[in-house]
Amino acid sequence: MRPPSSIDVKLNLHFIEISGTWKPNDAERKAAWELYVEIVTRVAAVPLNLNNGLLREALTSLHTLFQTTRTILRHYGPAVAEPRPDGQYNFGFLAVALLNFGIRPLLTQWHPALEDWEAGRPVNRSRVEHERLWEKEPILRDELTTTGKLLTSYATTLAEACGIPDLGEAIPESLYLGCFANDAGKRVTAAE
Repeated sequence: MRPPSSIDVKLNLHFIEISGTWKPNDAERKAAWELYVEIVTRVAAVPLNLNNGLLREALTSLHTLFQTTRTILRHYGPAVAEPRPDGQYNFGFLAVALLNFGIRPLLTQWHPALEDWEAGRPVNRSRVEHERLWEKEPILRDELTTTGKLLTSYATTLAEACGIPDLGEAIPESLYLGCFANDAGKRVTAAE
């Protein structure tokens, strides 16, 4: 599969929608591959099952994407952020927009809230059990699922820019729904 010379970009980043074209150069394709691998292999991009996985791990995974993205941007330099005509994007813009509008709002709200809850954990209660007892746990799980879908969409765009099949398709959509539903198909909360 040969990389396309131009791809259509359409990303809904909660507060803004990015829609236009991206004509990736070679440096952008290499940077896109590096970020793609980081995204599709993170716990934050995979549904967090009710029976396993910690909210803290998912938030930490999202947080480390900032350092990873900064490293990629520094490595490839200005070649991935060259100015483009109106309606056209570059890797640098798309990467920074994902961090600042797609991930930062979730971390800003939920990292300190979860940290406050974690600080009250009795020594005889496991971290998993303590998270499940948090009244805001189902809300954060829902928001992590929404952010995971955003990351999946973003990863699909990066895969397209690289000219590769989307390896993220190894995670079927039914998993997103099945992780949070009981046998009757209703959303399960920590209390159930």
